[in-house]
Amino acid sequence: MNIRSLTRGDGVVIGAAVLLLIASFLDLYSLDGVPDSADLPSLWASGPVVLTVVLAGIIGAALVIVARSLPQVPKIAGLDLAQFGVALTVFAAWSALGNIFDPAGGANNFEGNTSDGPSAGLGLTLALVATLLLAAAAIATPLAPALKGALIPAPRPAAPQPYGAQPPGGYGYPGAQQPGGYGHPQPGQPGQPGQPYAGQPQPQQAQAPQPPAGDFSPFWFAVPVPRPLFAEDGSPTPIAELAPGTWYLAVDQRGAALVAQTQDGRRGVLQDTSGIQRG
Repeated sequence: MNIRSLTRGDGVVIGAAVLLLIASFLDLYSLDGVPDSADLPSLWASGPVVLTVVLAGIIGAALVIVARSLPQVPKIAGLDLAQFGVALTVFAAWSALGNIFDPAGGANNFEGNTSDGPSAGLGLTLALVATLLLAAAAIATPLAPALKGALIPAPRPAAPQPYGAQPPGGYGYPGAQQPGGYGHPQPGQPGQPGQPYAGQPQPQQAQAPQPPAGDFSPFWFAVPVPRPLFAEDGSPTPIAELAPGTWYLAVDQRGAALVAQTQDGRRGVLQDTSGIQRG
């Protein structure tokens, strides 16, 4: 499971599930004339509430998070785990709404009972809020751009290197001058062009060739969400998946697409370049 592939919407789903778990230990209902300090049953005292609200919501959230963290989502009866999880979160919210109107499960609705009966307690009310938030986030995350952003931003590289980790050359990346290389004589060696006998360095005479204006310069980038990398020959089958939190090298550009290189040296075409973070 790649934690960096989680989105902001997944973070809302996790937070709502934690809120639901906390609510399950609070009061199921409240009674008129009974002080708040009284020992009233929690949501775990009601089997229907535990099964249809608490467990359904938490299991649904877990399925949504696991499904969106796996590189390939398993399917059951033609539906993937995320769809099952979303359905469970909606069911939990619907069940919580029903229990708000009848927190005691109809125990006080027998003939001859004239009392108002119990009302929804703090735990049941908080569970309704948590399940509504949980269902809304599970449904809206794949649709809302604001929720599709990475939950944990990708770290910026400390010192990005150009393609192949070679000295900069003509790639347009600044780098440290290497003494003794071509066009850079060692200080103190007489007879070298551009160097006085005393070995005092002179302003650099030979400059590395610069790419013409408009030429592509390789750069490091990270993707906000998992993106497929397709073969350069145009094959529709992805050869790899770019994951958030990892830096990849763009070595060429083809229209709006980028030719990217993975950590293991594979090269392919990234067709969706929206929202990428440049290094």
